[in-house]
Amino acid sequence: MSQIKDPSLAEKGKMSYEWARDHMKILTNTIERLKKSQPLKGIRLGVCLHITKETSVLIMGAKALGADVSVCGANPLSTQDDIAAFLAENGVHIYAWEGQTPEEYDECIEQMLSHKPQILTDDGSDCHSKIHGKKEFSSWKILGGTEETTTGVIRLKALAKQKKLKYPVIAVNDAYTKHMFDNRYGTGQSTIDGYFRSMNLLFAGKRVVVAGYGWVGRGVASRASGLGAKVYVTEIDPVRALEAHMDGYEVMPIDEAAKIGEIFITATGQTGVIRKEHILKMRDGAILGNVGHFDVEVDAKFLLTESKSVREVRPNLDECLLKNGKRVYLIAKGRIANLVAAEGHPPEVMAQSFSNQLLSMIHIARNHKKIGKRVITVPEEIDKQIAIDALAAMSVKIDKPTPAQIKYAQSWA
Repeated sequence: MSQIKDPSLAEKGKMSYEWARDHMKILTNTIERLKKSQPLKGIRLGVCLHITKETSVLIMGAKALGADVSVCGANPLSTQDDIAAFLAENGVHIYAWEGQTPEEYDECIEQMLSHKPQILTDDGSDCHSKIHGKKEFSSWKILGGTEETTTGVIRLKALAKQKKLKYPVIAVNDAYTKHMFDNRYGTGQSTIDGYFRSMNLLFAGKRVVVAGYGWVGRGVASRASGLGAKVYVTEIDPVRALEAHMDGYEVMPIDEAAKIGEIFITATGQTGVIRKEHILKMRDGAILGNVGHFDVEVDAKFLLTESKSVREVRPNLDECLLKNGKRVYLIAKGRIANLVAAEGHPPEVMAQSFSNQLLSMIHIARNHKKIGKRVITVPEEIDKQIAIDALAAMSVKIDKPTPAQIKYAQSWA
């Protein structure tokens, strides 16, 4: 049983799946290597991720390794309906479509959970939070889970700190081969893609404000700068602010940046980053968007409900006429712009993230009793193996240490 928008899109979804699969050699090589041993045989896997062509390669891979998979979307607006149709046609229990209401989004998570998954793979921890927050799930025997995002890991660590975490979770986001490549290179490129599709304006010469200089912010700032933009960074962390300054960006408080920026991109994972008081100071024609997981970084509620008028002037671009007479443009209603207004990360990048996910699922299945009810990072041997697989898939060769170098590295003298 599935709940999707249009089953007739399955053939289009298959072509998108095949395109992504053919450019995700790291992941497909891992699947082929493990297929014979069926490490997920008999496991009910619950997946709450953005339903994209790249995600379909992970889901079909988990099925090929023996899992019974149920799926819902990790955002009301990011589902690619052709992919949802393709997955449904191929025996996946999927509850997702683009343009869900908040109520439908919540209901789809519960529909996925009705299949009583033993391992949960989440993006933002909406699914993990529901398991911990509703009494009807309190008696479930869940082996463990994984988490894809910085935002989700923060939520899970808060649960663990309060000793309320019910099962082990692997913070896939914290793997070096995930956050460095996915967040920096993946989000860096896909954010610019989302902005291009929404506004179709030149970046060169524009004053671009990037809020947050974590891995995502670094990637976005780098790509915007590479296109010729003048980049300003806002931060609350002194070390990251210093790094942004040393990388050549002008660092200032958001209150100051609001007055001069032309394009704003939030990438913090925090709430209330660009607020009403900042928006009112912006220049006429300023463009705002967010690539943090949740739609809480930009005050979209103020823009969409308190403006004199709101109209969609381009796909995923709302013109908000403020009461002070200025026009401010909001991308994707403040939701994650690189997925709502574009297609998310390129498949080559997601191959590394989803290899982490797949191997972490298998690690949970085999070792959940040993881990305990805590949040751990991806085991080092998995992280290293993915780097090795990535280099092999890209036909990149590296040196090996000589016996003398190994001895030298291990000597105190």
